Amino acid sequence: MHRSALAGVATLAVVATVAFGIAAAALAAPSPVAAPEPREVAPGVWMIPGGIRPNRQPDGNSVIFDAHAGLVVVDTGRHAWHREAILSLARAQKKDIVAIVNTHWHLDHVSGNPDLRAAYPGLRVYSSNAIDGALTGFLRASAADSAAYLDDPKIPEETRADIRADLLTVENGAALKPDVVIPASGTMTFGGLALGVRLVPDAVTAGDVWLYDPERRVAVLGDLVTLPAPFLDTACPQGWKAALDEVAATPFEVAIPGHGAPMTRAQFLLYQAAFEAFIDCSATTVSRDDCAARWADSIRPLLGDDPLEHDRARGMAAYYVDVLRANGGRSKHCAVAPVANP
Repeated sequence: MHRSALAGVATLAVVATVAFGIAAAALAAPSPVAAPEPREVAPGVWMIPGGIRPNRQPDGNSVIFDAHAGLVVVDTGRHAWHREAILSLARAQKKDIVAIVNTHWHLDHVSGNPDLRAAYPGLRVYSSNAIDGALTGFLRASAADSAAYLDDPKIPEETRADIRADLLTVENGAALKPDVVIPASGTMTFGGLALGVRLVPDAVTAGDVWLYDPERRVAVLGDLVTLPAPFLDTACPQGWKAALDEVAATPFEVAIPGHGAPMTRAQFLLYQAAFEAFIDCSATTVSRDDCAARWADSIRPLLGDDPLEHDRARGMAAYYVDVLRANGGRSKHCAVAPVANP
């Protein structure tokens, strides 16, 4: 994400995107930041909230399912404190982590994979194969661009620490890859728990995964839904719209986004309508600031009362209007790697 998109949000602008930095497993020393508290969103389903801390790159949400044979973790965050929250929950439940499912390769969702593997060597990681193209394309280019900022005294030390961690992790990118590539949509069993698995090509990335638990009516959406704005750095908006249509057709009661609080069906539908309107506005001659203001106004009920969050929504949306208009209505990184079709 460009720096202008991050006024008041984070300074990962220097690495090209707010969503994709990662902390290396080698830097897993105890964190001075308190681990986030898990929230039980349905019986046997917890969310570890991500977030954007001052001068830090963000963590995405993690979701943990209680399964017959252990715990199933969906996305693993970035920072040591986020990983510690996942491991602490496993210890409290007195269960091993038996599987990780990554919804997509953005590094705020996969950076905990190596540490969780180290803690539970028997677990298996599942995802699409889109990370292969990312490691040779987007992530390699972002790493090269970010190195120049390490000596910039205007960049806060916390941000430079995250950049250094990013560089190490991208260098060790093979540790992020899945043990099992999800080849198509269908029902899969993880540790004895059957979940609906949907593989979506060409949406947030070249290959996204979202999950549905029919027993508890919980949908885990990854970055198909993010607040305060959609992260469009690697996006194919038309495929993204189609994916949201598929989610809407699923009888979920709780939807867990990649960033932000769990949503009711009504809240998801509000987000979906706002997303479609924002993409459509970006394809017109309406000014970028007007499109951004419309986005922020339309999702106001989802943002709470924090004025800073509304400012972030407008600033990030304005940036993404420019991204879309510069590349014919999509990111220049759209469809960076082939994946199996659902």
